[in-house]
Amino acid sequence: MADKVLSISRRTRATPFSLRVEASGVRGYTVYNHMLLPTFFESNEFDYWHLCSDVQVWDVSCERQVEIRGPDSRRLVQLMTPRDISRCKDDQGLYAPLCDRNGGIVNDPVVIKLTDDHWWISIADSDVALWADGLAQGYGLDARVREADIWPLAVQGPKAEVLVARVFGEEVLGIRFFRYKMLPFRGREMMVMRSGYSKQGGFEIYLNDATLAEPLWDELFDKGQDLNVRAGGPNLMERIESGLLSYGNDMTRDNTPFECGLEGFIDLDADIDSISLPALRKIRGNHEKQLMGLVFDQMLPIDDFEIEADGSLVGDIRSHSWSPRHSCYLAMAMINRKFLSKHSKIDLNGKTAHIVDLPFDFTTVREVSK
Repeated sequence: MADKVLSISRRTRATPFSLRVEASGVRGYTVYNHMLLPTFFESNEFDYWHLCSDVQVWDVSCERQVEIRGPDSRRLVQLMTPRDISRCKDDQGLYAPLCDRNGGIVNDPVVIKLTDDHWWISIADSDVALWADGLAQGYGLDARVREADIWPLAVQGPKAEVLVARVFGEEVLGIRFFRYKMLPFRGREMMVMRSGYSKQGGFEIYLNDATLAEPLWDELFDKGQDLNVRAGGPNLMERIESGLLSYGNDMTRDNTPFECGLEGFIDLDADIDSISLPALRKIRGNHEKQLMGLVFDQMLPIDDFEIEADGSLVGDIRSHSWSPRHSCYLAMAMINRKFLSKHSKIDLNGKTAHIVDLPFDFTTVREVSK
């Protein structure tokens, strides 16, 4: 396939870190929430091994913060998610699927509580602000919805804690997963949360002053030279190995949390006012499809994403990648549950795949890929 070029314009917004990203040798972008998201620098596999061994700085400003403020802000956030947010602390984020009145997933963000009247929804790739504002108006809520001027910067990898502590101080060491502290950088306090879109460990820094973007980037690189710090971005190989879902790829509004294995992040029996709960309670146990893992023992070109068996369409590939660490090809696929009840393997492009649960259990993967 011939090389393709991403045409960048005002509709594909740059970020306060974009000049530093370009100077670091970015070689690929995607568009995410109408913004540029770097995808790789050296190569996908080089970036993968570096992420797993050292530390990377990611411009993830595309994780836009839908800010909801006002007396009815908690009620609005609760209407949007079937996860009970009533016990969320003021220093906490919750992974909370947002679902519509039919139970379809609108987004799968981290919901962050600043105070009872002030929330951020750190979104995946869909226009949540428009939906939230429509709900606020439709329900007559005293809640203001806007996209906040917040520019997340992720620091990921096994050496991330050391690097972030060098920049923000020893308080970083006491931050628990999905918890945050407001810590100073050059006289400006900003949120530092232990989180990020990898399983290698790390933090997200919620920059709230665009003029400090380049100084923050530069200081992370200055203080991380001995840690072999590099620029990076969410890595397809690492995120599939880790079983991290991508909204718009592995799931869309046509899917429910049950189909995607997210039932552990919803509270069906909670006494909460959520627009999706009535539908989800009816759907419980009756979904027709399930997101599963596929394991091939060799590299596989996948051009046709549909999965057929005995002349019938039984599923489709959602994401796929070679696994450098485990030397097998992995895919995430939405598959008919009736088919799953009778089959543990499936043929695709003349190759046989073992069907496994997500996230991948690599003890099992090694056995089935032999």
